[in-house]
Amino acid sequence: MEWSNWSGLEHARPSRVVRPADAAGIAAEVIRARERRSTVKMVGTGHSFTAIAAPEETMLLPTAMAGIVAVDREAMTVTALAGTKLQDLNEGLERLGLSLHNMGDIAEQTLAGAVSTGTHGTGGLAGGLAAQLAGLELVTGTGEVVRATSEEHPEVLEHARVGLGALGVLTTLTFRVEPLFLLEAREEPMAWDAALATYDEMTAGSHHVDLYWFPHTDRTLVKRNDRLAADVSEAEPLARWRSWLDDDFLSNTVFGALNAAANRVPRVIPRMNQVSARVLGARTYSDVAHRVFTSPRHVVFREMEYAVPREVGLEVLRECRRVIDASDVTVAFPVEVRSTPADDVPLSTASGRDSFYLAFHTHRDADHRRYFGLVEPVLRAAGGRPHWGKVHTMSAADLAPVYPRFADFLAVRDRLDPDRVLANAYLRRVLGD
Repeated sequence: MEWSNWSGLEHARPSRVVRPADAAGIAAEVIRARERRSTVKMVGTGHSFTAIAAPEETMLLPTAMAGIVAVDREAMTVTALAGTKLQDLNEGLERLGLSLHNMGDIAEQTLAGAVSTGTHGTGGLAGGLAAQLAGLELVTGTGEVVRATSEEHPEVLEHARVGLGALGVLTTLTFRVEPLFLLEAREEPMAWDAALATYDEMTAGSHHVDLYWFPHTDRTLVKRNDRLAADVSEAEPLARWRSWLDDDFLSNTVFGALNAAANRVPRVIPRMNQVSARVLGARTYSDVAHRVFTSPRHVVFREMEYAVPREVGLEVLRECRRVIDASDVTVAFPVEVRSTPADDVPLSTASGRDSFYLAFHTHRDADHRRYFGLVEPVLRAAGGRPHWGKVHTMSAADLAPVYPRFADFLAVRDRLDPDRVLANAYLRRVLGD
């Protein structure tokens, strides 16, 4: 059986495929691999653009490990199996009248994959999924089943919240949740100068802000999401036809077709971006949180994202634009800009500092290497930390200086997976062997 990730950038051919039903089944496979000096990886939906989940020998599929298994309304926590898709968790929480505090804009990932790679949204009191975890269970590289909370194995919880799959195979995740709430989304086109001049004001005045810059233009799209005090029954979502037109037809079908054509004739891309930026109109709507945070993504792309310190973020964005404008590279996808508060997760991209995220995309069939290679030095020079699940070139020697607790994480890894049963080529590069 061949494994590949969603973008088609990474492939693997494991020698063994297993669908464990529980932690005991995972532990048996880990012990078997350890005895044979082999490796084990649990894969999810493949939405990481890197080979972080690529199996080398035994591949575990989480299809039998999905669903919510516990709800504690007094503690306001919900526990779900690690193979649950984020979209399924969101829908299950909605039925319970509950919600996560914040999330990214894609909901196809498994919970284990999203947490392990540091998936995040923008704004809020907690930007990343990992910062919303209250507990977890994993199978270590020695086959031990460990339940970690703030009281029990707190050092495991601390590091495994963004564990890269290097500390154990996650089996359950316990999230802090809150009552289901409404978000009002306000989307509007904005000129480059106005967007950057008011970015700090917008992020201070709204709960969640997303900015998209269209390369080769002076145009941006700004999305501001704000909590409403109203009951969820008072939601005013987009009309079904408008949602289909904007989010399915224009943002996916038409956008995909335009990108496919532009790959064959790259010189049309600047003009295409000018048109795309100008046809986007303002719109306002409200809905339960997860329907506002997340959007369908049917056009397959490749992505690089770095987090730089919040205080230098706008200057880094300007420098990235300068480098792009000075080159002959043509870019069809908008550059996405987000920011989050600091958290205390050792390998989170927001660990210990307020962070400013810049995400760069190309169509699946375009050559991403030159474009990403053009802006990555700018991001690295600013002390950038790459998203663990997105394309980057950094190694352990590069990463250690930008993560103050990198050595602490490696020490926990040595204890939980001393024989590197959970390793693969990606982890050897970013963590060392």
